[in-house]
Amino acid sequence: MHVFVTGATGWVGSAIVKDLIEAGHTVSGLSRSADKAIALTASGARPVTGSLEDFAVLQQAAMEADAVIHTAFNHDFIQGNLGNDFSKFLESAALDERVIEFLGKVLSGSDRPLLVTSGLSGLPLGAIETDLPNPAAPRKSELAAQAAAERGVRAATVRLAPSVHGLGDYGFIPVLVRLARQTGVSAYLDNGSNCWSGVHRDDAARIYRLALESGVTERVYHAVADEAVPLRQIAEVIGRQLGLPVEPRPREHFGWFASMAGGTMAASSARTRAVLGWAPAGPDLLSDLDQADYYAA
Repeated sequence: MHVFVTGATGWVGSAIVKDLIEAGHTVSGLSRSADKAIALTASGARPVTGSLEDFAVLQQAAMEADAVIHTAFNHDFIQGNLGNDFSKFLESAALDERVIEFLGKVLSGSDRPLLVTSGLSGLPLGAIETDLPNPAAPRKSELAAQAAAERGVRAATVRLAPSVHGLGDYGFIPVLVRLARQTGVSAYLDNGSNCWSGVHRDDAARIYRLALESGVTERVYHAVADEAVPLRQIAEVIGRQLGLPVEPRPREHFGWFASMAGGTMAASSARTRAVLGWAPAGPDLLSDLDQADYYAA
Protein backbone atom coordinates (compact mmCIF):
# COMPACT_ATOMS: atom_id res chain seq x y z
CA MET A 1 0.00 0.00 0.00
CA HIS A 2 0.97 3.65 -0.32
CA VAL A 3 1.26 5.30 3.10
CA PHE A 4 1.51 9.03 3.79
CA VAL A 5 3.51 9.74 6.96
CA THR A 6 3.69 13.04 8.81
CA GLY A 7 6.78 13.48 10.96
CA ALA A 8 8.52 11.21 8.49
CA THR A 9 12.01 12.44 9.40
CA GLY A 10 11.40 12.44 13.16
CA TRP A 11 12.61 9.94 15.75
CA VAL A 12 9.66 7.56 15.42
CA GLY A 13 8.50 8.61 11.94
CA SER A 14 11.81 7.86 10.24
CA ALA A 15 11.82 4.39 11.77
CA ILE A 16 8.26 3.84 10.51
CA VAL A 17 9.26 4.92 7.00
CA LYS A 18 12.20 2.49 7.03
CA ASP A 19 10.06 -0.38 8.30
CA LEU A 20 7.29 0.23 5.75
CA ILE A 21 9.69 0.38 2.81
CA GLU A 22 11.55 -2.74 3.91
CA ALA A 23 8.17 -4.53 4.04
CA GLY A 24 7.42 -3.57 0.43
CA HIS A 25 5.13 -0.58 0.90
CA THR A 26 5.58 2.81 -0.77
CA VAL A 27 5.81 5.92 1.37
CA SER A 28 5.36 9.65 0.95
CA GLY A 29 6.52 11.78 3.84
CA LEU A 30 5.91 15.34 4.94
CA SER A 31 9.09 17.40 4.71
CA ARG A 32 9.61 20.94 6.04
CA SER A 33 13.04 21.58 4.49
CA ALA A 34 15.29 20.67 1.58
CA ASP A 35 17.65 18.77 3.88
CA LYS A 36 14.81 16.66 5.23
CA ALA A 37 13.55 16.05 1.68
CA ILE A 38 16.99 14.76 0.70
CA ALA A 39 16.99 12.43 3.70
CA LEU A 40 13.54 11.11 2.77
CA THR A 41 14.55 10.52 -0.84
CA ALA A 42 17.65 8.67 0.32
CA SER A 43 15.47 6.42 2.47
CA GLY A 44 13.35 5.47 -0.55
CA ALA A 45 10.36 7.66 0.28
CA ARG A 46 8.85 10.47 -1.75
CA PRO A 47 9.06 13.84 0.01
CA VAL A 48 5.97 16.04 0.26
CA THR A 49 7.07 19.61 0.85
CA GLY A 50 5.13 21.44 3.53
CA SER A 51 4.35 21.68 7.23
CA LEU A 52 1.46 20.79 9.50
CA GLU A 53 0.04 24.25 8.91
CA ASP A 54 -0.23 23.58 5.14
CA PHE A 55 -3.66 21.97 5.11
CA ALA A 56 -3.91 21.99 1.32
CA VAL A 57 -0.70 19.95 1.14
CA LEU A 58 -1.96 17.54 3.80
CA GLN A 59 -5.24 17.12 1.94
CA GLN A 60 -3.59 16.30 -1.38
CA ALA A 61 -1.12 13.86 0.15
CA ALA A 62 -3.80 12.09 2.19
CA MET A 63 -6.11 11.78 -0.81
CA GLU A 64 -3.34 10.16 -2.85
CA ALA A 65 -2.50 7.59 -0.16
CA ASP A 66 -4.05 4.29 0.87
CA ALA A 67 -3.40 5.05 4.52
CA VAL A 68 -2.17 7.92 6.70
CA ILE A 69 0.14 7.73 9.72
CA HIS A 70 0.37 10.90 11.77
CA THR A 71 3.43 11.13 14.02
CA ALA A 72 4.42 14.79 13.62
CA PHE A 73 4.49 16.80 16.83
CA ASN A 74 6.66 19.78 17.67
CA HIS A 75 8.96 18.61 20.48
CA ASP A 76 11.05 21.77 20.70
CA PHE A 77 9.98 22.08 24.33
CA ILE A 78 12.26 19.15 25.28
CA GLN A 79 15.21 20.24 23.18
CA GLY A 80 16.27 23.43 24.87
CA ASN A 81 16.77 24.94 28.28
CA LEU A 82 15.47 22.97 31.24
CA GLY A 83 13.70 26.11 32.45
CA ASN A 84 11.15 26.01 29.62
CA ASP A 85 7.59 26.87 30.69
CA PHE A 86 5.98 24.17 28.52
CA SER A 87 3.96 26.75 26.56
CA LYS A 88 5.30 25.33 23.30
CA PHE A 89 3.86 21.96 24.24
CA LEU A 90 0.40 23.48 24.55
CA GLU A 91 0.78 25.13 21.14
CA SER A 92 1.92 21.82 19.62
CA ALA A 93 -0.98 19.97 21.21
CA ALA A 94 -3.52 22.43 19.79
CA LEU A 95 -2.09 22.14 16.27
CA ASP A 96 -1.95 18.35 16.58
CA GLU A 97 -5.65 18.24 17.42
CA ARG A 98 -6.54 20.44 14.44
CA VAL A 99 -4.47 18.32 12.05
CA ILE A 100 -6.10 15.07 13.20
CA GLU A 101 -9.58 16.59 12.86
CA PHE A 102 -8.69 17.75 9.34
CA LEU A 103 -7.19 14.43 8.25
CA GLY A 104 -10.28 12.68 9.58
CA LYS A 105 -12.48 14.87 7.40
CA VAL A 106 -10.28 14.19 4.35
CA LEU A 107 -10.55 10.42 4.86
CA SER A 108 -14.24 10.49 5.75
CA GLY A 109 -16.38 8.35 3.47
CA SER A 110 -13.48 6.10 2.49
CA ASP A 111 -12.07 2.92 3.98
CA ARG A 112 -8.57 4.37 4.21
CA PRO A 113 -7.18 4.13 7.75
CA LEU A 114 -5.70 6.88 9.89
CA LEU A 115 -3.22 6.05 12.65
CA VAL A 116 -2.38 8.83 15.09
CA THR A 117 0.14 9.00 17.90
CA SER A 118 -0.33 9.66 21.60
CA GLY A 119 1.21 8.68 24.95
CA LEU A 120 0.40 7.07 28.28
CA SER A 121 0.21 10.20 30.42
CA GLY A 122 -2.96 10.43 32.48
CA LEU A 123 -3.84 6.75 32.15
CA PRO A 124 -4.18 4.50 35.24
CA LEU A 125 -1.27 2.37 36.45
CA GLY A 126 -1.06 -0.79 34.36
CA ALA A 127 -3.39 0.69 31.75
CA ILE A 128 -4.74 -1.57 29.04
CA GLU A 129 -5.74 -0.63 25.52
CA THR A 130 -9.44 -0.21 26.36
CA ASP A 131 -8.80 2.30 29.15
CA LEU A 132 -10.00 5.75 28.19
CA PRO A 133 -7.69 8.78 27.99
CA ASN A 134 -7.94 11.55 30.54
CA PRO A 135 -10.18 14.22 28.95
CA ALA A 136 -8.38 16.89 30.99
CA ALA A 137 -4.98 16.07 29.47
CA PRO A 138 -3.69 18.91 27.26
CA ARG A 139 -2.81 16.60 24.38
CA LYS A 140 -6.04 15.64 22.56
CA SER A 141 -4.61 13.32 19.88
CA GLU A 142 -6.54 10.27 20.99
CA LEU A 143 -9.79 12.10 21.60
CA ALA A 144 -9.56 13.61 18.11
CA ALA A 145 -8.99 10.13 16.65
CA GLN A 146 -11.96 8.78 18.58
CA ALA A 147 -14.15 11.58 17.24
CA ALA A 148 -13.07 10.70 13.70
CA ALA A 149 -13.84 7.02 14.34
CA GLU A 150 -17.30 7.92 15.58
CA ARG A 151 -17.87 9.67 12.24
CA GLY A 152 -17.02 6.43 10.42
CA VAL A 153 -13.31 6.96 9.77
CA ARG A 154 -11.13 3.89 10.31
CA ALA A 155 -9.03 5.73 12.87
CA ALA A 156 -6.91 4.38 15.72
CA THR A 157 -4.27 5.57 18.16
CA VAL A 158 -0.83 4.17 18.89
CA ARG A 159 0.07 5.03 22.47
CA LEU A 160 3.84 5.31 22.74
CA ALA A 161 5.73 4.52 25.93
CA PRO A 162 7.29 7.65 27.48
CA SER A 163 10.72 6.29 26.58
CA VAL A 164 11.01 5.34 22.91
CA HIS A 165 14.68 4.52 23.22
CA GLY A 166 17.61 3.75 20.95
CA LEU A 167 20.94 5.29 20.03
CA GLY A 168 20.34 8.87 18.93
CA ASP A 169 17.37 9.26 21.29
CA TYR A 170 16.43 12.90 21.86
CA GLY A 171 13.29 12.40 23.93
CA PHE A 172 12.64 12.31 27.66
CA ILE A 173 15.58 10.17 28.81
CA PRO A 174 18.06 12.73 27.39
CA VAL A 175 16.29 15.39 29.48
CA LEU A 176 17.29 13.41 32.59
CA VAL A 177 20.81 13.02 31.21
CA ARG A 178 21.17 16.75 30.55
CA LEU A 179 19.83 17.56 34.00
CA ALA A 180 22.31 15.15 35.60
CA ARG A 181 25.21 16.73 33.73
CA GLN A 182 24.10 20.26 34.63
CA THR A 183 23.50 19.58 38.32
CA GLY A 184 26.11 16.90 39.06
CA VAL A 185 23.60 14.35 40.35
CA SER A 186 21.41 11.75 38.67
CA ALA A 187 18.20 12.42 40.50
CA TYR A 188 14.79 10.85 41.10
CA LEU A 189 11.73 12.09 42.99
CA ASP A 190 10.73 10.74 46.42
CA ASN A 191 11.83 7.09 46.56
CA GLY A 192 11.97 6.72 42.79
CA SER A 193 9.38 3.94 42.73
CA ASN A 194 7.20 5.60 40.08
CA CYS A 195 7.50 3.73 36.81
CA TRP A 196 7.80 4.44 33.11
CA SER A 197 7.21 2.07 30.23
CA GLY A 198 9.76 1.70 27.47
CA VAL A 199 9.96 0.48 23.90
CA HIS A 200 12.78 0.36 21.40
CA ARG A 201 12.27 2.71 18.48
CA ASP A 202 12.27 -0.08 15.86
CA ASP A 203 9.75 -2.14 17.82
CA ALA A 204 7.45 0.88 18.10
CA ALA A 205 7.69 1.50 14.35
CA ARG A 206 6.68 -2.06 13.58
CA ILE A 207 3.38 -1.67 15.44
CA TYR A 208 2.19 1.00 12.99
CA ARG A 209 2.87 -1.26 10.01
CA LEU A 210 1.31 -4.32 11.60
CA ALA A 211 -1.78 -2.31 12.52
CA LEU A 212 -2.22 -1.21 8.89
CA GLU A 213 -1.56 -4.68 7.48
CA SER A 214 -4.09 -6.23 9.89
CA GLY A 215 -6.80 -3.78 8.85
CA VAL A 216 -6.76 -1.47 11.91
CA THR A 217 -9.21 -3.59 13.85
CA GLU A 218 -8.56 -1.88 17.20
CA ARG A 219 -9.15 1.66 18.44
CA VAL A 220 -5.91 1.70 20.47
CA TYR A 221 -2.55 -0.05 20.30
CA HIS A 222 0.13 0.05 23.00
CA ALA A 223 3.75 0.41 21.87
CA VAL A 224 5.07 -0.91 25.18
CA ALA A 225 7.82 -3.49 25.63
CA ASP A 226 9.01 -2.84 29.20
CA GLU A 227 5.77 -2.32 31.07
CA ALA A 228 7.06 -0.75 34.30
CA VAL A 229 10.63 0.46 34.90
CA PRO A 230 11.17 2.37 38.19
CA LEU A 231 12.65 5.83 37.70
CA ARG A 232 15.21 5.09 40.37
CA GLN A 233 16.63 2.28 38.21
CA ILE A 234 16.81 4.63 35.23
CA ALA A 235 18.62 7.21 37.37
CA GLU A 236 21.03 4.55 38.61
CA VAL A 237 22.06 3.60 35.08
CA ILE A 238 22.50 7.27 34.10
CA GLY A 239 24.53 7.92 37.22
CA ARG A 240 26.79 4.94 36.62
CA GLN A 241 27.41 5.89 33.01
CA LEU A 242 28.15 9.54 33.88
CA GLY A 243 30.09 8.78 37.06
CA LEU A 244 27.66 10.82 39.17
CA PRO A 245 25.93 10.20 42.52
CA VAL A 246 22.34 8.95 42.41
CA GLU A 247 20.12 10.71 44.93
CA PRO A 248 16.52 11.84 45.56
CA ARG A 249 15.72 15.48 44.86
CA PRO A 250 12.58 17.63 45.36
CA ARG A 251 10.32 18.68 42.51
CA GLU A 252 12.09 22.01 42.21
CA HIS A 253 15.22 20.23 41.05
CA PHE A 254 13.42 19.04 37.89
CA GLY A 255 11.81 22.35 36.93
CA TRP A 256 9.21 22.03 34.16
CA PHE A 257 10.02 18.31 33.90
CA ALA A 258 8.88 17.48 37.45
CA SER A 259 5.49 16.07 36.41
CA MET A 260 7.15 13.70 33.97
CA ALA A 261 9.97 12.78 36.35
CA GLY A 262 7.47 11.96 39.07
CA GLY A 263 4.77 10.50 36.88
CA THR A 264 3.76 6.88 36.55
CA MET A 265 3.25 5.91 32.92
CA ALA A 266 3.22 2.14 32.98
CA ALA A 267 0.95 0.05 30.78
CA SER A 268 0.26 -3.41 29.45
CA SER A 269 0.56 -4.30 25.77
CA ALA A 270 -0.95 -7.78 26.06
CA ARG A 271 -3.83 -7.11 23.67
CA THR A 272 -1.60 -5.37 21.12
CA ARG A 273 0.78 -8.34 21.15
CA ALA A 274 -2.11 -10.77 20.71
CA VAL A 275 -3.98 -9.00 17.89
CA LEU A 276 -0.87 -8.01 15.92
CA GLY A 277 1.42 -10.92 16.70
CA TRP A 278 3.89 -8.27 17.88
CA ALA A 279 6.91 -9.42 19.86
CA PRO A 280 9.51 -6.79 20.80
CA ALA A 281 12.94 -7.69 19.45
CA GLY A 282 15.05 -4.71 20.51
CA PRO A 283 16.99 -4.32 23.76
CA ASP A 284 15.11 -3.48 26.94
CA LEU A 285 15.25 0.08 28.26
CA LEU A 286 17.85 -0.39 31.01
CA SER A 287 20.18 -2.45 28.79
CA ASP A 288 19.95 0.15 26.05
CA LEU A 289 20.76 2.97 28.48
CA ASP A 290 23.68 1.06 29.93
CA GLN A 291 26.02 1.63 27.00
CA ALA A 292 28.47 4.48 26.57
CA ASP A 293 27.27 5.40 23.06
CA TYR A 294 23.93 6.50 24.52
CA TYR A 295 25.72 9.40 26.20
CA ALA A 296 27.75 10.68 23.26
CA ALA A 297 27.30 14.45 23.27
